[in-house]
Amino acid sequence: MAEALIALGGNVGDVRATFEKAIANICGMTQGELLARSSDYATPPWGDEQQDRFVNACIAIDTALDPMALLYTLHKIEKRFGRDRAHERRWGPRTLDLDLLAYADAAIERPDLTLPHPRLFERAFVLAPLVEIRPDGMVAGKSLKLALAALSTDGIERLPPRG
Repeated sequence: MAEALIALGGNVGDVRATFEKAIANICGMTQGELLARSSDYATPPWGDEQQDRFVNACIAIDTALDPMALLYTLHKIEKRFGRDRAHERRWGPRTLDLDLLAYADAAIERPDLTLPHPRLFERAFVLAPLVEIRPDGMVAGKSLKLALAALSTDGIERLPPRG
Protein backbone atom coordinates (compact mmCIF):
# COMPACT_ATOMS: atom_id res chain seq x y z
CA MET A 1 0.00 0.00 0.00
CA ALA A 2 1.13 3.54 -0.76
CA GLU A 3 -0.15 6.98 0.07
CA ALA A 4 -1.33 9.00 -2.90
CA LEU A 5 -2.18 12.70 -2.82
CA ILE A 6 -4.95 13.72 -5.22
CA ALA A 7 -6.30 17.17 -6.08
CA LEU A 8 -9.95 17.64 -7.02
CA GLY A 9 -11.26 20.63 -8.94
CA GLY A 10 -14.22 21.76 -10.97
CA ASN A 11 -16.40 24.73 -11.86
CA VAL A 12 -19.37 23.25 -13.74
CA GLY A 13 -22.49 21.99 -11.96
CA ASP A 14 -22.76 21.22 -8.24
CA VAL A 15 -19.03 20.67 -7.79
CA ARG A 16 -19.18 19.96 -4.07
CA ALA A 17 -21.76 17.20 -4.57
CA THR A 18 -19.61 15.86 -7.43
CA PHE A 19 -16.60 15.75 -5.07
CA GLU A 20 -18.50 13.59 -2.55
CA LYS A 21 -19.50 11.10 -5.24
CA ALA A 22 -16.06 11.20 -6.89
CA ILE A 23 -14.28 10.50 -3.59
CA ALA A 24 -16.55 7.49 -3.02
CA ASN A 25 -15.70 6.31 -6.56
CA ILE A 26 -11.97 6.86 -5.99
CA CYS A 27 -11.99 4.80 -2.79
CA GLY A 28 -14.13 2.07 -4.32
CA MET A 29 -12.38 1.79 -7.68
CA THR A 30 -8.87 1.94 -6.22
CA GLN A 31 -9.73 -0.32 -3.30
CA GLY A 32 -8.26 2.55 -1.36
CA GLU A 33 -8.78 3.92 2.08
CA LEU A 34 -9.48 7.62 2.53
CA LEU A 35 -6.82 8.89 4.94
CA ALA A 36 -7.67 12.61 4.84
CA ARG A 37 -9.97 15.07 3.05
CA SER A 38 -9.47 18.82 3.01
CA SER A 39 -12.13 21.45 3.18
CA ASP A 40 -13.45 22.74 -0.12
CA TYR A 41 -11.94 26.01 -1.33
CA ALA A 42 -13.37 28.58 -3.74
CA THR A 43 -10.53 29.68 -6.00
CA PRO A 44 -10.01 32.01 -8.93
CA PRO A 45 -9.54 30.32 -12.32
CA TRP A 46 -5.94 29.62 -13.30
CA GLY A 47 -4.52 29.75 -16.82
CA ASP A 48 -7.79 30.67 -18.58
CA GLU A 49 -9.22 33.40 -16.34
CA GLN A 50 -12.41 34.08 -18.34
CA GLN A 51 -14.60 31.53 -16.55
CA ASP A 52 -16.37 30.85 -13.26
CA ARG A 53 -14.47 30.37 -10.01
CA PHE A 54 -13.41 26.83 -9.21
CA VAL A 55 -13.90 24.68 -6.17
CA ASN A 56 -10.77 22.78 -5.14
CA ALA A 57 -9.96 20.17 -2.49
CA CYS A 58 -7.34 17.50 -1.80
CA ILE A 59 -7.47 13.98 -0.47
CA ALA A 60 -4.91 11.45 0.71
CA ILE A 61 -5.64 7.79 0.08
CA ASP A 62 -3.88 4.53 0.79
CA THR A 63 -3.93 2.31 -2.30
CA ALA A 64 -2.36 -0.86 -3.62
CA LEU A 65 -2.65 0.35 -7.24
CA ASP A 66 0.58 1.36 -8.92
CA PRO A 67 0.80 5.00 -10.12
CA MET A 68 -0.16 4.25 -13.75
CA ALA A 69 -3.18 2.16 -12.74
CA LEU A 70 -4.22 4.89 -10.31
CA LEU A 71 -3.93 7.58 -13.01
CA TYR A 72 -5.98 5.44 -15.41
CA THR A 73 -8.65 4.98 -12.74
CA LEU A 74 -8.76 8.73 -11.99
CA HIS A 75 -9.27 9.49 -15.70
CA LYS A 76 -12.04 6.89 -15.85
CA ILE A 77 -13.77 8.57 -12.89
CA GLU A 78 -13.44 12.01 -14.51
CA LYS A 79 -15.12 10.65 -17.62
CA ARG A 80 -17.90 9.13 -15.51
CA PHE A 81 -18.63 12.65 -14.23
CA GLY A 82 -18.73 14.22 -17.69
CA ARG A 83 -15.17 15.23 -18.40
CA ASP A 84 -13.95 14.80 -21.96
CA ARG A 85 -10.19 15.46 -21.92
CA ALA A 86 -9.93 14.97 -25.70
CA HIS A 87 -12.32 17.82 -26.53
CA GLU A 88 -11.89 20.36 -23.78
CA ARG A 89 -10.11 23.70 -23.68
CA ARG A 90 -6.84 23.63 -21.73
CA TRP A 91 -7.45 25.04 -18.24
CA GLY A 92 -11.08 25.57 -19.27
CA PRO A 93 -14.34 24.83 -17.48
CA ARG A 94 -14.83 21.27 -16.24
CA THR A 95 -17.13 19.17 -14.12
CA LEU A 96 -14.30 17.30 -12.43
CA ASP A 97 -10.53 17.43 -12.59
CA LEU A 98 -8.54 14.79 -10.70
CA ASP A 99 -4.78 15.31 -10.54
CA LEU A 100 -2.41 12.78 -9.06
CA LEU A 101 -0.03 15.06 -7.14
CA ALA A 102 2.27 12.55 -5.47
CA TYR A 103 2.52 8.82 -4.91
CA ALA A 104 4.62 7.82 -1.91
CA ASP A 105 8.16 9.01 -2.77
CA ALA A 106 7.86 8.10 -6.47
CA ALA A 107 9.72 10.21 -9.00
CA ILE A 108 8.36 9.44 -12.47
CA GLU A 109 8.91 11.21 -15.79
CA ARG A 110 6.89 9.71 -18.61
CA PRO A 111 4.91 11.36 -21.40
CA ASP A 112 1.64 10.37 -19.69
CA LEU A 113 2.65 10.84 -16.03
CA THR A 114 5.07 13.06 -14.12
CA LEU A 115 5.35 12.67 -10.36
CA PRO A 116 5.38 14.69 -8.30
CA HIS A 117 2.93 16.78 -10.35
CA PRO A 118 5.07 19.23 -12.35
CA ARG A 119 3.09 22.37 -11.33
CA LEU A 120 2.32 21.38 -7.73
CA PHE A 121 4.58 24.04 -6.21
CA GLU A 122 3.21 26.81 -8.49
CA ARG A 123 -0.45 26.44 -7.53
CA ALA A 124 -1.73 27.93 -4.29
CA PHE A 125 -5.19 26.56 -5.09
CA VAL A 126 -3.73 23.05 -4.74
CA LEU A 127 -1.28 23.76 -1.93
CA ALA A 128 -3.85 25.44 0.38
CA PRO A 129 -6.05 22.33 0.73
CA LEU A 130 -3.00 20.05 0.66
CA VAL A 131 -1.34 21.89 3.56
CA GLU A 132 -4.63 21.61 5.47
CA ILE A 133 -4.42 17.79 5.39
CA ARG A 134 -0.61 17.50 5.46
CA PRO A 135 0.61 20.59 7.40
CA ASP A 136 4.09 19.15 7.85
CA GLY A 137 4.07 17.37 4.50
CA MET A 138 7.09 17.10 2.25
CA VAL A 139 7.02 16.23 -1.43
CA ALA A 140 10.29 15.71 -3.32
CA GLY A 141 12.17 17.07 -0.30
CA LYS A 142 10.20 20.34 -0.32
CA SER A 143 7.95 21.58 2.46
CA LEU A 144 4.36 22.05 1.29
CA LYS A 145 3.83 24.76 3.91
CA LEU A 146 6.90 26.75 2.79
CA ALA A 147 5.88 26.39 -0.86
CA LEU A 148 2.43 27.77 -0.07
CA ALA A 149 3.90 30.65 1.97
CA ALA A 150 5.89 31.72 -1.12
CA LEU A 151 2.73 32.11 -3.25
CA SER A 152 -0.16 34.58 -3.28
CA THR A 153 -3.37 33.20 -1.84
CA ASP A 154 -5.48 36.16 -2.99
CA GLY A 155 -8.99 35.04 -3.86
CA ILE A 156 -8.67 31.62 -2.21
CA GLU A 157 -11.43 31.12 0.34
CA ARG A 158 -12.09 28.07 2.53
CA LEU A 159 -15.75 27.17 2.21
CA PRO A 160 -17.87 26.19 5.20
CA PRO A 161 -18.83 22.51 5.47
CA ARG A 162 -21.83 21.48 3.38
CA GLY A 163 -25.05 21.50 5.38
